[in-house]
Amino acid sequence: MAFRKFLPLFDRVLVERLIAETVTKGGIMLPEKAQGKVLQATVVAVGPGSVNQKGHVLPVSVTVGEKVLLPEYGGTKVSLDDKEYFLFRDGDILGKYVE
Repeated sequence: MAFRKFLPLFDRVLVERLIAETVTKGGIMLPEKAQGKVLQATVVAVGPGSVNQKGHVLPVSVTVGEKVLLPEYGGTKVSLDDKEYFLFRDGDILGKYVE
């Protein structure tokens, strides 16, 4: 629950990447090098939004708990209570999953 003590600034979004699957549907164990990079994540915390030239706050497009699609590269790694999280700008997030 360390992320409850951490609030991103401006239009930053704190996400936790989903864990890569280590076993295929057929039961074959995959080594770490064969696993693809996980591009899905869960939003853990969001900032208040960015400020435009007129001084109005533009809200962030995602909310806490949503599942999002991340770019393959980018983001800033943040370690809180021995867990790895990533900080992305709202504009860097490619999309969100709708159920």
